[in-house]
Amino acid sequence: MHIVVAPDSFKGTASAPEAAAAIAMGVRQVLPEATVTTLPMADGGEGTAAVLAQAAAAGGQSVENITLPTTDAIGRLTQASYALAGTTAFIDVASATGLPAVQDSLDPLHADSYGTGVLIADAETRGATSIVLGLGGTASIDAGMGILTALGAAAHDARGYALPKGGAPLVQLDHIDTAQLNIKAGMLDFTLLADTRATPVQAATMYGPQKGAQGEQVALLAGAMLQTCEVTGADADSEYFGAAGGLPIGLHWLSRTLWGSDEHIRVLSGGAHVATALGLPEKISSADLVITGEGRFDEQSLTGKAVGTIAGLAQDAGTPMGIIAGSFEHDMDAYCASLSQEGPLAQQLAAAARDIVKQL
Repeated sequence: MHIVVAPDSFKGTASAPEAAAAIAMGVRQVLPEATVTTLPMADGGEGTAAVLAQAAAAGGQSVENITLPTTDAIGRLTQASYALAGTTAFIDVASATGLPAVQDSLDPLHADSYGTGVLIADAETRGATSIVLGLGGTASIDAGMGILTALGAAAHDARGYALPKGGAPLVQLDHIDTAQLNIKAGMLDFTLLADTRATPVQAATMYGPQKGAQGEQVALLAGAMLQTCEVTGADADSEYFGAAGGLPIGLHWLSRTLWGSDEHIRVLSGGAHVATALGLPEKISSADLVITGEGRFDEQSLTGKAVGTIAGLAQDAGTPMGIIAGSFEHDMDAYCASLSQEGPLAQQLAAAARDIVKQL
């Protein structure tokens, strides 16, 4: 029997590789003769850069992990990392601009993505010609303006004054000055991996509350996204453009401004891109069972998330699927096992895997 194990991370408790190892252990305890292939999965959220870097290394590329000083979403000095494989840099926006690091000091109106721009600029100096950005898990709703600022651009109001950092001031955005722009960094090829289909306004209305925005703040940020779309020429109804607090809006404008076309930037479903990079469609089609998992399985799990991507591939291939989750808030035609919430997580994952295999 061939079993593919491809979980996402269990946020705050286990990375995707850690979860995959624990699940595989549980499978082997019941089926010691089975062939178990572990393929840690990601969907554009935290851990995407590591999964893609691991895939690059498995393909024979030399991968360098780089850590450098930068700033977090509220401007505090921090350290953030990315992976460089040849001329491609894999960066999680959450590495510098992540929500967990500022959970104690949420500032949705003024949080920005500047720290991620520092990573992009650094990658260019090390020879990167393409950037793959995982967009999930961010604390900012600034349409990527922080990144543009780190690359030398400046947001101005109608009077020509520079706007303060963050998303809220963008309601006054009139134009973006490029006199000091880092042209080399701006002309990199960008692949943006989204874990949500959200539109720019939904960056505020759907995800603003998670980042601390309430009431009038949500409306203000929604207006800021619309104004930024107006100035940059972005389609306010575009799916994926609300990911990472509207970050694709700014980078799309940057690439189009410098190249004169959209040929050097792509905004994609993170789950589908990672699955292809890992060769999951082929591996699932030849498997007898695929097991995936995440911390919470709900309706959003099926809209661009890792588990939803795996479910689609399994359905297309006619391969049975098992799902492990801390909680289930949505029904699914699959073998399901909940974590016991008792003991170390690795033991819980192994036990859940045993439960799934015994259901076969």
